[in-house]
Formats: sequence, C-alpha cells, structure tokens
Amino acid sequence: METYEFEGKTTEEAIENASRELNLPVEDLRIDVIEPGSAGIFGLVGSKKAKIKVRVNRLPDIEEGTRLAKETLSNILALIPVEATVRAEQSNGRINLHIEGDRSGLLIGRKGRTLDALQFIVNKIVYKALDKKLNIVLDSENYRQRKKDSLTQLALKMGEKAKKTKKPVTTNLLNPHDRRIIHLALKDDEDLDTKSRGEGLLKKVVIIPKNK
Repeated sequence: METYEFEGKTTEEAIENASRELNLPVEDLRIDVIEPGSAGIFGLVGSKKAKIKVRVNRLPDIEEGTRLAKETLSNILALIPVEATVRAEQSNGRINLHIEGDRSGLLIGRKGRTLDALQFIVNKIVYKALDKKLNIVLDSENYRQRKKDSLTQLALKMGEKAKKTKKPVTTNLLNPHDRRIIHLALKDDEDLDTKSRGEGLLKKVVIIPKNK
C-alpha cells in the first residue's frame, strides 16, 4: 500500500489537499496525523503547518483501466488521418497516455482543447466500461508540462498583484486540472487564499489577499 505525506495550514486543509491531489474521496483515504499544526501567537510567531500521512484504502483496477484507456485512444486515433501511437504509464494512481508521432502536435488543438476533448471522451468510456472513476491524463509533445509551467507563472504573477493591490484577483474560466495547478502554486503562500467560484465544469479561481 503506497503512503503519501501532505501538509496544510490546518489538518482539514491537509486532508483536502490529499483528496484533491490523489483525485480520491476522503472516505477512500486512511489518514494519520503526524503534526496537528499550530497557529502560533496571534497567527504570526511559532506557527506550524499540519502534516498528515495518507494511505489509500481502495485503489481502482488501474491495470485494467490502463489497458482499456490505451486501447480506446488508439481506436479513436485510427479514425483520424494522423500517424500516431499511444504510450501508457502509471504514476501515483494516475494513468498517463502519451500520443507520439511526427504530427501528434496537431492533436493538441488551440489552447489544448482538442487534447482536452479526447481526454474527456477516454475518461467517460473507461468509466462506463469499468464503473470506476480513474484519473486518465492525455499528453502530446509535453504540452501538459508546458501548460503547467505557464499556469504556475500566471498564478504567482496574479498572487503578487493581489497582495500589492490588496484586492481579490480572478482568473478566466478553467477546467478542474488547470484550477488545481493554480491552487497548488499558491498553497504555501501564507498571505493568500484561493477559492474556486462558479457552476459546472469550468470555474474561475479567486486569489484573495489576507487581511493583517
């Protein structure tokens, strides 16, 4: 059974971080508190972050999910006039599908929308077949990492603006994966809070400066 460690300003926040990063509900996590955390004196001196150890009670059938996800994406790509192959790997309970080929970049689309659409379809097909929610991520030409780096820089820049103006700053509409990158980029900044706002799949992230 794999073990992970997570931190947060409080134990509750550490648990929320674990659930979000592992993409699993809290009830599927076995949680041990290593450090409960402390606000310190007036929240300024001697504060300590909460730290938890997490083990997963129930892991979906990732081997079968990986096989089915790769097969599903390969069948979809066979219908598109682009020479491409699919390489699958597993990492921290996540299934990564890498589309490789001379013109695989065409499958990324404007702002990654084609790649996101393919990812959505593959996740839906696998979920329907196995009746289990798996975290399947599609990538091509390292687009996801480049996008992550770009969003991280955006989050840091917007965070500095929020602190300078002492007013909340709001991102554009983002999908759950991109919102998570924004939240994680700023989670250790003690001067800021982040919250998702909106309805449906696409939501905005509000970056809020704390009053001191």
